[in-house]
Amino acid sequence: MSLYDLVVRGGTLADGSGGQLYVADVAISNGQIAAVGTALGRGKAEIDASGYLVTPGFVDVHTHYDGHVTWENRLRPSSCHGVTTVVMGNCGVGFAPCKPQDRDSLIRLMDGVEDLPFPVLAEGLPWTWESFPEYLAVLAGRQYDMDVAAYLPHAALRVYVMGERGANREVATAEDIEQMCELLGEALDAGAIGVATSRTLFHRSSDGRPIPTLDASDEELTALAGVLKQKNKGVFQIVEDLHEPGRDLHALVDIARAAGRPLTFSIGSGNIGPYHWPNLLEELSRANADGVVLKAQVMPRAIGMLLSHELTLNPFYTTESYQQLQDLPLEARLQRLRDPAVRATILAEPPDPDPALVLGRMVRDFDHMFELGDPPDYEQSWEHSIAGRAQALGLSPEQLAYDLLLEGERGSYLYLAMANYADGALNAVGTMLSHPHVLPGLGDGGAHAATICDGSYSTFALTHWTRDRASGKLPVEDMVHRLSLGTANLMGLHDRGLLAPGKRADLNIIDYDQLQLHAPEISYDLPANGKRLLQRATGYVATIVGGIPVYQHGEATGALPGRLIRA
Repeated sequence: MSLYDLVVRGGTLADGSGGQLYVADVAISNGQIAAVGTALGRGKAEIDASGYLVTPGFVDVHTHYDGHVTWENRLRPSSCHGVTTVVMGNCGVGFAPCKPQDRDSLIRLMDGVEDLPFPVLAEGLPWTWESFPEYLAVLAGRQYDMDVAAYLPHAALRVYVMGERGANREVATAEDIEQMCELLGEALDAGAIGVATSRTLFHRSSDGRPIPTLDASDEELTALAGVLKQKNKGVFQIVEDLHEPGRDLHALVDIARAAGRPLTFSIGSGNIGPYHWPNLLEELSRANADGVVLKAQVMPRAIGMLLSHELTLNPFYTTESYQQLQDLPLEARLQRLRDPAVRATILAEPPDPDPALVLGRMVRDFDHMFELGDPPDYEQSWEHSIAGRAQALGLSPEQLAYDLLLEGERGSYLYLAMANYADGALNAVGTMLSHPHVLPGLGDGGAHAATICDGSYSTFALTHWTRDRASGKLPVEDMVHRLSLGTANLMGLHDRGLLAPGKRADLNIIDYDQLQLHAPEISYDLPANGKRLLQRATGYVATIVGGIPVYQHGEATGALPGRLIRA
């Protein structure tokens, strides 16, 4: 007679606690872990996990599936990489609350900040809500291949309350702040997992306007934090320009104290010193020692982007001649670009006729640009960079990049490590990942659809940092802890992230020795035929959500047990 619904038999458990690996069975009943031990009773179904690594499902605390959850059920690429819970609404951008007259404004904001094109969102979003509780009600009626949770996005909240004044970043009045706080309270009561905001110059609408929250005062943010304290629930997430020397965590510590709740922020490193992140880590340690719950998020690899003629950016997109070709269909554009005369003209033209286009200069950083390869190599030495290879060949970096991008029927990709690649390596990232108050994140699953594919970072963290790196490896049990229980606890999701009786039965069964990332691929499967980068992995034997397999050997089972989490 079967005792359990499913038994995962004889796997090597990294149970999420950070403790040592051990061999055990995991028994599941009614969507929960019923028992963990040896020689457990029979299950109605069983999976032989002997020789495999068994982990909790991963919790990704920084995604932008705010639109996707209204039109699709499989949240790729995240669900292909062992992620069983995602949090969205990060950086203060999202689609609720929203008055009908402000819909285009919020779409332009998401288009600019997160590279989700206007036509995709305009066609995909059903707009069957206005308030944030109504938005959550829409999600509660849908099914997914993982669980989803949402912050109340501050930018949307500000525009909802203040209208054009909010979009123009005017100072909020006392009445404005009072109304924002009231709506945040309603959102928390409805199940918002917290509130998210941004005060970085990098976040702009597609029409060039800075994010509405850029100049939000400390008074405004502290008032919102006070609502979290009043309700005794929720997380405060913020993006600040902390990379410059002289910047500190003082304001964030004050907000966290006012909230009495966890605050999480982004941390990283520039590619060239002087480096400020060691000072931030010291401050982070002091703040937590003083009783403030402050957690940083770091991307486990470089903050990068993919460049190609089929994607959003390439090193030549700002030149006058390229701009004359950019609206041609890809095949016709590649044919013109292969013309020696066109090549000579574009290579001779200045790269950035508009000095305001920061990206136009960034995509010429050939010292940190590489061919990614398949399997992809995200940590390469300067000698393998476009600049290093060009020097060895006696070419200019522009010439080499131009020719490489034209290889293949549809052209090829180059990978630009924009940040987190201090001194040409990921050593700084390893130091940050080892800090007790830093967690992996910032994968932006669902965002930057045609420039990055970092929703695969969980697989990279396991393969690169715990198995493949020549030096500076991190323990697999510690990395699993950070990807699961660490991130779950940050978000107050105490029902998951640990392989223990009574916890939600979200699991990964992984052929650890064979786990492998593959090169990103482009797919035209978004609304309005929109394109996005997806990235496969082999080695995930099964991913289980609420006791039900959603992926087996890399293929979707069709099951959709994931639901909205109301915090």
